[in-house]
Amino acid sequence: MSILLECVPNISDGRRPAVIAEIAAAFASGGAVLLGTDSDADHNRSVITLAGTPEQVVAGAVAGVRAARERIDLNAHEGAHPRMGATDVVPFVPLGDATTADAIAAAVATAERIWKEVGVPTYLYGDAARVPARANLANARRGQFEGIRSSIATDPERRPDFGDPAVHATAGITAVGARFFLIAYNVNLATRDLSIAKEIAKAIREKDGGLRGVKAMGFELAEKGQVQVSMNLVDYRQTSPVEVFDVIAAKARAAGVPVAGSEVVGLIPAAACPAGFAERVQVLDFDPEEQIVERRMARG
Repeated sequence: MSILLECVPNISDGRRPAVIAEIAAAFASGGAVLLGTDSDADHNRSVITLAGTPEQVVAGAVAGVRAARERIDLNAHEGAHPRMGATDVVPFVPLGDATTADAIAAAVATAERIWKEVGVPTYLYGDAARVPARANLANARRGQFEGIRSSIATDPERRPDFGDPAVHATAGITAVGARFFLIAYNVNLATRDLSIAKEIAKAIREKDGGLRGVKAMGFELAEKGQVQVSMNLVDYRQTSPVEVFDVIAAKARAAGVPVAGSEVVGLIPAAACPAGFAERVQVLDFDPEEQIVERRMARG
């Protein structure tokens, strides 16, 4: 059986559909299957999901980062989500019989090629991190594009794993890593009071004593007139979407605010979707045939 890896690049554009489609096609140009593209205008960010052999996803990742470099200028970028690169992150995730070691090898090869062939410096993060602090992506992205640009030449802790100590003038710096299957999951609240989303995010994230495997931030969704608790569930076996939804809903009720629905960004494993999942957590626009990874992979 062929080793298969998922690759989930996040690019810093969620507002130009034609540009996003061009970049997604470049990421798939190595032969990997394009499983989906999810864009968010408020975040000004798109999540592209692919799967294929290590050779396919690595080749596509290099091509995709090049395409993003040519089309995205971070100097003109605004959005709610933190970012440091035109292609912000490129994580590799083992599927099936693949191992974490397979994902790490792909990440290292990709990070080196992005620098040598595309001219964008790279950090290694997650399970591929060589600098221990960068095991946590937030540490690698600290300061975002502007902060890293101002400190990378003088602060040894900011030096790239591959590349000179300077960000690319328009494409910034890209983090390439390996990790377990991450679920990007958001819960929207029917209020404009951003402080409520931020308070709930702080209460539920693991680093502040909250739920295991949960990273969370509060964002304003200006176009919707709502706020959002935006999360990465880094291990759904520790805290599932259903569990985190219940906690957020309870805290929102205590603040006198109704939940306005939740969102699964990209793909989700079948094991994280119990019967009645979409109704249970009020998922907006959920398509199980497209978003449950096992069903999508079965179609090729």
